[in-house]
Amino acid sequence: MQALSENGKQLGTLERKYPVEAMRNIGIAAHIDAGKTTITERILFYTGLISRMGDVDDGNTVTDWMEQERERGITITAAAITCYWTQKAEPGLCKSFTGVPHRINIIDTPGHVDFTAEVERSLRVLDGAVAVFCGVAGVQPQSETVWRQATKYRVPRLAFVNKMDRVGANFENVVNEMRRRLGAYAYPIYLPIGQEDAFEGVIDVVNQKAIIYDPADEYGLNYQITEVPPHLQAYAKRALAELIEAVSNKDDQIAELVLEGKPVEPAVLKQAIRRLTCKIEFVPVLCGSALKNRAIQPLIDAVIDYLPSPVDIPPARAQHVTDPNKVVQLQPDDKAKFCALVFKLWSDPYTGKLVFFRVYSGRLKKGDTIYNPRTRKRERVARLMMVQADKRIDVEEVYAGEIAALVGVRNITTGDTLCDERLHVLLEPPTFPEPVISMAVEPKTRADRDKLVESLKRMAEDDPTFRCHTDNETGQLIIAGMGELHLEIIRDRLLREYGVEAVAGPPQIAYRETCTKPARGEGKFIRQTGGRGQYGHIVIELAPNERGKGIEITSQIVGGVVPKEYIPAATEGIREAIEGGVLAGFPMVDLKVTIVDGSYHEVDSSELAFKMAGIFAFKDAAKKAEPILLEPIMKVEVTTPIEYQGDLLGDLNRRRSKIVGIEVRDTGTVITAEVPLAEMFGYATAIRSLSKGRAAYSMEPLCFEPVPTHIAEKILEGVGVVSAERTI
Repeated sequence: MQALSENGKQLGTLERKYPVEAMRNIGIAAHIDAGKTTITERILFYTGLISRMGDVDDGNTVTDWMEQERERGITITAAAITCYWTQKAEPGLCKSFTGVPHRINIIDTPGHVDFTAEVERSLRVLDGAVAVFCGVAGVQPQSETVWRQATKYRVPRLAFVNKMDRVGANFENVVNEMRRRLGAYAYPIYLPIGQEDAFEGVIDVVNQKAIIYDPADEYGLNYQITEVPPHLQAYAKRALAELIEAVSNKDDQIAELVLEGKPVEPAVLKQAIRRLTCKIEFVPVLCGSALKNRAIQPLIDAVIDYLPSPVDIPPARAQHVTDPNKVVQLQPDDKAKFCALVFKLWSDPYTGKLVFFRVYSGRLKKGDTIYNPRTRKRERVARLMMVQADKRIDVEEVYAGEIAALVGVRNITTGDTLCDERLHVLLEPPTFPEPVISMAVEPKTRADRDKLVESLKRMAEDDPTFRCHTDNETGQLIIAGMGELHLEIIRDRLLREYGVEAVAGPPQIAYRETCTKPARGEGKFIRQTGGRGQYGHIVIELAPNERGKGIEITSQIVGGVVPKEYIPAATEGIREAIEGGVLAGFPMVDLKVTIVDGSYHEVDSSELAFKMAGIFAFKDAAKKAEPILLEPIMKVEVTTPIEYQGDLLGDLNRRRSKIVGIEVRDTGTVITAEVPLAEMFGYATAIRSLSKGRAAYSMEPLCFEPVPTHIAEKILEGVGVVSAERTI
């Protein structure tokens, strides 16, 4: 690490201050408005990184540093920050790591589905996560999405039930929902003392102690650790017995003690919980109120006690570039060869392109040369930084297990591996969903067009779920993203960060086309200009493929009727025609294309001729195969008080929805529906109006389904298609 003097000058490079065992890389993830950013702010306050707690509503939190985040009160981009925590030797509490200073790298992630890519790439490089749940709403739609993402990347997690001070909070209901809806093996290690206005502290189940906060202390710094109040002792003992039984079902050491009738000491139980949590076989559940500053310190202790360090999880596995069957395990050792994964890019107006990376093995210092196996290029490291939200701190060296940023490297994309050239491996990159909504944009002045294109290109490099391209037929500049809010933020950033004012057309849906029956098509391209001409001829058979199977193009040419060297050109022409569609210019999906016949000319045939023949053949077949339009369908979950259920169901039915389920909970009614994306524009305003602001919804991409005939006709008219006969 690099030491800094009070005036910020470098004091030199130091050896690693915090051993890898004393490091935690965690993410705070949950549904929107569950309290992630508030919890992060409290953690930073109690660890001493900040001296005053900010508030989301006031727009002065550390991790919500973008202007758009502070104005809207939501998290848009994942923010990384580092703090330090040394557990206190509290009387009566057993602490496995008491007195050992720990370094906690935190990533505060967004909760809105439009920014799910930020959660995805953050979880890919984290060792543990704190899943936050609202004590009133329980398991919400985006909670399930985040949970699935964490499971996909095998991230151990704690659960924190927040907002226990709110009216309607019910801790036991939330735990039961976690077990039922998420399939989580979740058991409380802390219990609430009181709920709603009476919430005053928590019970430490493992140690059978009560932590009661001083109601006069608004900062939550003063609390007492006492015996469990008499009226709660039976409750606490029952919870401990259930916890021991749950752990014994999965841990042999605890099971042996239980079978022998021996007492399970707190230290032994905590070690067993830690083992199971690190193996993703157990989810410890805590509770508290971030807004009222209650029970955040026990959460920080639990992060240290139960979530893994980089050495507590299986080593990262990388694939050797030259031998795909060879898997290399990367040990979190500073002395090993360097290997890291790039998980995020960010264009900073002051420092330039920031490349965020997680070091899995070895160390990296300024002046070293790194190798990118994807581009096969080497680059020298000119500048290394540790990132504290919107602040940048120059460092000389980073070590295994750390998260840092590079400045000045080129040709880097999200998901790239950076390593020692002798290692020559590729780490698995994070995966991202495809954009579902698009709109046309143009600069307000013609002089700004080049600036607009360059600005959009930079943002597309930073955000894998944002795309921009120029439509070949209309010449329009099209931007595509995950939702209306996503594209609204992009336009706002264009103006504020790049000084380009863009005029946007109404959002366009990312429709697809497909065929509904088999057909045969023939394509001939013949040109004679007096000298050597052009001749290409192929015959194809087109058939629908299974939904979701994609495009399959094969050749059954035998006997040399078409030379092998022309088949790739014909295939390329077919693929080009598939991208342009036959109805309205939308890409076609789920098709089987087989090249079955053709002919050639010994002199006039060429690759260009067969490419054009492929285009003509596909267009001919597709028009006969009864093409249809497909539209994106969204899975929508609406949570509403029961008195608004009828109005919201009626509104969903008007939007061509298919109601999948209606579940009545203590917190209200949850309506699950499948709705065409085209019908969801303006739904945020509609749901607020119908429920007087009390209902909420979230949606995520589900599948593509055929567009009803009368709707398809309007769409085709809207894009200027008079008939299916379209020119190339």
